[in-house]
Formats: sequence, structure tokens, C-alpha cells
Amino acid sequence: MVQCEMCGAETASPKTVKVEGAELDVCDDCADFGTEVQTQDTSSSSTKYSTSSSSSSSSSSSTSSSSSSSSSSSTSSSSSSGGGGGGRRRDMFDEMDEVVTDYDDRIRTARESEGLTQEELANQLNEKASLIRKLERGDVLPSDKVQRKLEKALDITLSEGGSTDDSEWSGGSSTGGTTLGDVVKRKD
Repeated sequence: MVQCEMCGAETASPKTVKVEGAELDVCDDCADFGTEVQTQDTSSSSTKYSTSSSSSSSSSSSTSSSSSSSSSSSTSSSSSSGGGGGGRRRDMFDEMDEVVTDYDDRIRTARESEGLTQEELANQLNEKASLIRKLERGDVLPSDKVQRKLEKALDITLSEGGSTDDSEWSGGSSTGGTTLGDVVKRKD
């Protein structure tokens, strides 16, 4: 007896039904909730995806050892080529400019030196005065569009190049700094 994957009822002959894009084995009562899937395509669906079921016709001991070795080799090759090991492909965020940490002070001092109120600056930028207040308090970061408007209107710079202190993360190995292994006392 198999359980229905929708209601949990025990059924002797489950039907494979597609419900919201998912194929479920359901009882006769729940089969009305979806469209019945033809079960003749099971041989083609097993060859459609590269699973170990297609190679199960070989002896089980040789397939288990070969499939485990091939899966471990494919995992290691994908991790070495995909991640940050190659160094060939740069992170797109490295080239992007970052907003300076004291953007709120820069906006406030530039606005005050121009002799503008928050409302007047907001009207000049065609933005809300509440946004200018939030920016000057440091509650929100300016969007790229608002940042360009502020830089042009107040003649200030709110962006800096990508951070250059990423060198500590590049290698993953510690170079003289204290690591967690230096601090932790094991209870062995």
C-alpha cells in the first residue's frame, strides 16, 4: 500500500498526476485535482536525465564504486572551475564604486554651504524633502540616480572606488594574524 502524496490516504493503485507543475502519486479521489500523466514514458524519462538507474543493468558492486568515484570527480571539477579558484574572472562588484561612509555629513555640509534648506534642495533635485532628511540622517543610502543628482547639484563626490582592503580575503590563508585556531581550546 502506497500513501497518497496529497491527502495521505493509503491506496493500492496510485495514479501519477501533474498538479501545479509537480508530478504526484495520488489516490483516486485526489486525481481530479490535476491532469493524469502517462506512465509509458518512464523509460525515456530515466534516460533523459543522467542518473545511475540507467547504468543499473551492470553489476551492482561495480556501478556503485564507479558512480561514487565519478560523482566525486565531477563535484571536485565543478568546484574548482566554478568558484574563486581560477582568478580569471573578476567579481563585478570590485569595479563598482561604493558610497562613502560619511555621505550624510557631506550632503549636509554641502547643502548648508550653498545656503539651501532641505525643501529647496529637494525641489531642485525633483525629489521628496523626506528623502533628503533621511539621507542627511544616514537612514538610507542614495540610489544611483539620486547620488548623481546630488553630486551634480552640490558639486560633491559621494562615491569612492571599490574597496582595496579585500587583500585579506583573497587567499583564505592567515598571514600572521590571529586565527580561530589560535584562540580555541579543544576539550579532547
